[in-house]
Amino acid sequence: MHTADDIKVLAYYAITKVDDPQKVIKEHKSFLEECQGKGRIYISEEGINAQCSVSKENLENYRSFVLKNFPQADIKIHDHPVHPFAKLIVKYRRQLVAMDKEVDPLLQGVHLDAADWEKMIKQKDDNTIIIDTRNDYEWKVGHFEGALLPELDQFREFPEYAEKLKERYDTDKTQVMMYCTGGIRCELYSSLMLKLGFKKVYQLKGGIIRYGLENGNRAWKGKLFVFDDRMVIPISKDEAEPIAECQFCKKSADSYYNCANMDCNSLILSCPECIELKKGCCCQNCLETGRVRPFSLETVKTPFRKLSFEEKQRLSSKEPIGA
Repeated sequence: MHTADDIKVLAYYAITKVDDPQKVIKEHKSFLEECQGKGRIYISEEGINAQCSVSKENLENYRSFVLKNFPQADIKIHDHPVHPFAKLIVKYRRQLVAMDKEVDPLLQGVHLDAADWEKMIKQKDDNTIIIDTRNDYEWKVGHFEGALLPELDQFREFPEYAEKLKERYDTDKTQVMMYCTGGIRCELYSSLMLKLGFKKVYQLKGGIIRYGLENGNRAWKGKLFVFDDRMVIPISKDEAEPIAECQFCKKSADSYYNCANMDCNSLILSCPECIELKKGCCCQNCLETGRVRPFSLETVKTPFRKLSFEEKQRLSSKEPIGA
């Protein structure tokens, strides 16, 4: 029987020169395998970006290993009863954040801790903008009050959005406050904003995760989207009311599901009643056409996994899984 703090979920990054990424990948993967850890860790010449989980017994060993290799890493930790990752992936990724645009990692905005960030929000005037740099499906379930919420589907769309901001705001007078989930996107996006000519750029150190751990949700509305099995979590122990709505019935909701149609798999923001009524599908066409996975609200506690070849074949032939 797992308890609420059996597993420690870590999120961290470090923008730093890595001379031999393949060597670091091999060492990191080996260490995490010994710790029976899971997660997604990307390493390149420009640093590391990690979301992973280990047991509480292995936490200090792994934390020491990370800080020995990346002493500047700000490790944020949440408790969870089980691993929120299906497996362990440690691999090379040239762009730690897929932006398709070269930026100077040494050119960064002013890092604000949680207290200074909140103070600046309270003092916000007409010459200050707060930018939520995440994708739209992320900020729909939670964001800082008064933030600009760009309609972005992918990280690489932000540079085009930033160009439009330059046309709308005075780059000399405007104070730009930026935030993201864990902080790494702002390391690159703040550099981009400075390169575009904005003189006063600030970024939330450690992102929303660090803010929630230190300040709760005083200036925050809703919950936090994360890229693992938890999908949507509170940023703190404070009570958080849903700010989003079910895409079907428009009732308050903050739960995401993957469409049960394997050929769609899109994110669905839904209340439990509607997702069960729709049998896990985003539309009638997805329910009636293609390979549809069996859906049960009682059993679907995590995002859909990739099915085995045999299971895919059964779905294609409409043969029930388990037959």
